[in-house]
Amino acid sequence: MKETPWVNQKLASEKLGVSEETLNSWREIGYLKPGTHWRSSPENEHRPWKPSVIYHLRWCKEIIDYWDKEDAPISRLVA
Repeated sequence: MKETPWVNQKLASEKLGVSEETLNSWREIGYLKPGTHWRSSPENEHRPWKPSVIYHLRWCKEIIDYWDKEDAPISRLVA
């Protein structure tokens, strides 16, 4: 079976080295784009008012690296 690049918020937070709150903030301000960097989880639980979120690790890492390279690390945007 092929592994998926999509992981839950807790694992994404650990692998990317940022807090879950930071990931939420980056989504809200638009640094992480829906459908590309994150999407609603297809799991059994359907909560349209607060869906579970999954992240594409490689694409999230690429955008974080891009902003670091541009000397505008998005990690400074959230305390």
